[in-house]
Amino acid sequence: MSASKIDTEAETVAESTNSDSEVVELTAQVELLTEENERLREEYVRARRTQYRTTAFGLSGIGILAVLGGVLFPAAREVLIGLGATGLFGALLTYYLTPTQFVAADVGERVYTATTTNLAGIADELGLRDEQMYVPGESEPAELYVPQHAEFTIPDSRSGPIVVDEDSRGLLLTPTGAELFREFERGLSGELATTPPVLAEQLTDALVQQFELARSTDVDSDPEHDRVTVAITGSAFGPADRFDHPIGSFLAVGFATGLDQPITLEVSPDSGQADWLVTCRWDRVEHSSS
Repeated sequence: MSASKIDTEAETVAESTNSDSEVVELTAQVELLTEENERLREEYVRARRTQYRTTAFGLSGIGILAVLGGVLFPAAREVLIGLGATGLFGALLTYYLTPTQFVAADVGERVYTATTTNLAGIADELGLRDEQMYVPGESEPAELYVPQHAEFTIPDSRSGPIVVDEDSRGLLLTPTGAELFREFERGLSGELATTPPVLAEQLTDALVQQFELARSTDVDSDPEHDRVTVAITGSAFGPADRFDHPIGSFLAVGFATGLDQPITLEVSPDSGQADWLVTCRWDRVEHSSS
């Protein structure tokens, strides 16, 4: 066997050995990252569960103090006993109804990204306009209508999902915000507002406090010009200008339901302190639909 052939075989063996070493090293890194992700996920769930239970203990402490105060102060006994009972009942519910499973925001964002990419691709393939209109629905709080033409008639709620009528051709979809709005309504302590400024406050509070879809919001309400603009900071689901994004969708569904009229949604980056500007308009509907 020639020396050159021996050298070639040695190089081949060395390359194969190096390749095997890299594979083993990469496999070990993947396993390590998988274990770390699992550990972080468990810590996140444990932290959220601890937060709920700390709240429950706080409520129970307030309830016990109020009951003791009712015993010590007969003049205010009725109020203090009622307050104590409310605190203890709230603590009981908070403790035993603590969620046992949490879905990280990045997981939900990935699921939403796949869905919105498919829907946006379908809308583009059908040659639809870059316009999202949320109209009050019958079975749904509101529906998302994407028209094909600049002049259109809003379709009947039973026409979707693909509307083929010549004067209202387009897509009529169940929006992302529909189920969020249903959950929001179930948690309302009073009635859904029907005036834009109050309704905007209700909806933005839910975005931040109830659903944690945004870190903070700032409302600019202009009812005289039939619009409300919400500045969004810290979107939990990535860029808010994507097709039927949960933040804009929830706001548009809420305004369509509360004001009982179609809402045109516009989303753009903010050049100021916030990240995104989400604008809901209802003044552009009349000249577009007939």
